[in-house]
Amino acid sequence: MKRLTLLLIGVAVATLVSAANKYDNPDTLFVARDGTAEFRNVDDAIEVCRAFMDYRKVIFVKRGTYKEKLIIPSWLDNIEIVGEDRDHTIITYDDHANIKMAGTEKAMGTFRTYTLKIEGNGITLKNITIENNSARLGQAVALHTEGDRLTFINCRFLGHQDTVYTGKAGTRLFFNNCYIEGTTDFIFGPSTAWFEDCTIKSKSNSYVTAASIPQDVQYGYVFNRCKLIADEGVTKVYLGRPWRPYAHTLFMNCELGAHICAEGWHNWGNEANEKTARYQEYNNSGAGGDSAKRAAWSRQLSQKEAKAITKERVFAISNSWIPE
Repeated sequence: MKRLTLLLIGVAVATLVSAANKYDNPDTLFVARDGTAEFRNVDDAIEVCRAFMDYRKVIFVKRGTYKEKLIIPSWLDNIEIVGEDRDHTIITYDDHANIKMAGTEKAMGTFRTYTLKIEGNGITLKNITIENNSARLGQAVALHTEGDRLTFINCRFLGHQDTVYTGKAGTRLFFNNCYIEGTTDFIFGPSTAWFEDCTIKSKSNSYVTAASIPQDVQYGYVFNRCKLIADEGVTKVYLGRPWRPYAHTLFMNCELGAHICAEGWHNWGNEANEKTARYQEYNNSGAGGDSAKRAAWSRQLSQKEAKAITKERVFAISNSWIPE
């Protein structure tokens, strides 16, 4: 009888372990808003992933609009979220900085407005749209990143002011063939980020970037072979202004539209920033690419200097990482 009891307990424990580990494998999870997959919400699929996975887990999101405010927490690594169709697989939310938080008169503020916040490392997004579709009533972040080694391939990031917040110094981000739009400072923060073959659209006369790179980090934002475009009627846009004194931003081999103003760079109303900000260009073209009247405190790199700037060098902060 004792042996039978022990056997039954063992079977019960094994069953519980098996149930607990149902998703502890590299199999793909499927999400469909119309109910044709196991999960109807992206957040539900994220929730079942095991902490600190040593394998890659793909979450495939079928076409649809998903109104969700998402966090990929710090204990989740190696997740890949893949949309079925970039323009028709949309994760959207509508918070903005001036919304009053529940039970208080305090405004939400910029950093709580994200649609998607990524705290984990080694996360990849492909073929998907992340949108903050709030009214133009204040800062409204679509993507907020804090993790390291994040990759974004063929994605869209839609918003107005403060669309993409690269939120942690020393972290590395790679954007490849992405579309990013906004009004003011719509790519901002302290991270090191490389933008390759991306389209950057300004929706108002304002500023594209507002980097806050720390003094001891050599590289901040690098835009290579990107195309800068604008809505009709937009005629005066700066490439960047320094959110913090040592902002680093480089545009190289980019096509700059006529909306980019001749000065190119703005000191954020503080002449002291002109002595510290690291604003650079190389081999840009287009109606806004003429360097003749650029701000005197910005730099045009030589061919030798530009050639030395590679993803391997830019991302060699704490260890080597070459994004896919």
